[in-house]
Amino acid sequence: MMPSNDSPEPSDRAAADETAIRRQIGKLIEGLRAGDLAAVQEVYTTDVVSFDIEPPLQHVGTAAKLENWAQVFQTFEQVTYEVRDLTVTVGGDVAFGYAFARLGGMLKSGTATNGMWVRVTYGMQKIDGTWLIAHDQVSVPLDMAHGRAAVDLEP
Repeated sequence: MMPSNDSPEPSDRAAADETAIRRQIGKLIEGLRAGDLAAVQEVYTTDVVSFDIEPPLQHVGTAAKLENWAQVFQTFEQVTYEVRDLTVTVGGDVAFGYAFARLGGMLKSGTATNGMWVRVTYGMQKIDGTWLIAHDQVSVPLDMAHGRAAVDLEP
């Protein structure tokens, strides 16, 4: 009789990790929709590096990342946030994912906006059993001929 191995198979582990990562992205979405910076903070590492669409070129640390989201909450009365086509790849205690995301809602001016679609990439790290965003990058396609962001594209 072969000894029992209670550790999950690698494919089972990867599936469980992917589910946990998707749950974390879901928490991010819920926190943004609720305007809850504390909930948003819970999904990032303390030393997160973010290449967001707003200057500067990088935002380092949770405080810098949360400042970007705080500006969103200062602009919007109510936030809608959607992530579409999230693809996740897991390898040990690191993972990456990519998706399309759209931020919209009701501006404090009373104007409703559907927002624009952006591309987002997540670098995830498993710390003490919890998947956290260690890096994110948000980008907008560039119309090279005119030197402008192509903000009217849809997935």
